[in-house]
Amino acid sequence: MPQAPLSQLKAEAAALASDLGTLTTHARAASAAHLGSAGRRKSGMGENFWQYRRHTQEDGADRVDWRRSAREEHLFVRETELETARTFLFWADPSAGFHWSSSTTLPHKADRALLLSMALAGALSRSGERCGALGGGRGPVSGARAPARVGEDIRDFSADLPFPPPPRDRAAIVICSDFYSPLAEWRARLTPIAGKCRDGVLLQICDPIEEAYPFNGRVRFFRPGQDRERLVGRAESIRDGYLDKFAQRRKDMTDLAGELGWRFVSHVTNEEPRTPLGNLAHGFSVSGAMA
Repeated sequence: MPQAPLSQLKAEAAALASDLGTLTTHARAASAAHLGSAGRRKSGMGENFWQYRRHTQEDGADRVDWRRSAREEHLFVRETELETARTFLFWADPSAGFHWSSSTTLPHKADRALLLSMALAGALSRSGERCGALGGGRGPVSGARAPARVGEDIRDFSADLPFPPPPRDRAAIVICSDFYSPLAEWRARLTPIAGKCRDGVLLQICDPIEEAYPFNGRVRFFRPGQDRERLVGRAESIRDGYLDKFAQRRKDMTDLAGELGWRFVSHVTNEEPRTPLGNLAHGFSVSGAMA
């Protein structure tokens, strides 16, 4: 199956984002926040009215809302809603093994990663959050252009380039891969980023045959993008060993996410994308996400 057109993925991502609704994130104290249009449901610097409260001596006369106070026996202060925008950065594995599917009826793992990234970016940016690509050439943005920019920049990633360094400013991070590279390599890649960015999700996307190993008899295995092959006379003879290693890698990545203070979400491409999208959203402590 060839790589899906970006225009098709944009349309599918927009539909998924509409299912999520408008997301309001709850940033941890150390998470990056920029003044912006994302309402935090409490008083603070912003443009939108939040509530009236009783005037106190510390407020000073210039804080009095005289129109509201004229209707009561007490003085009142008009408060606005605190508005801050968090930054969300997405990265999807550009390796040949991730740009692969076992069937023409299934999406590439990379296409599913791109779909989920754009859908989450669409829902977040609609509420004023800033979204971009980790290691992309352009800065994060909010609003309607955010999902397309995330998709375009991720599509420009090259397997020839090194893994991106930590971003200049703190952000919430989404890393999409099958995570089949050596565990030590992933720890070395992710630890510096997690040291700066406290909120992150590792999204593992696999093909169904990678999870089920449905092979019997004489099978020739190959690694996408490489010339290496292995002919196995009785493929069923290594099933148990393979499945043990597959389960161990998923556990290792779950443990690594925990070490980093991040979260781990897994998804198989023959499943509906709504479930991992909801898990991603809840992973960033949001309200408004679909069940």
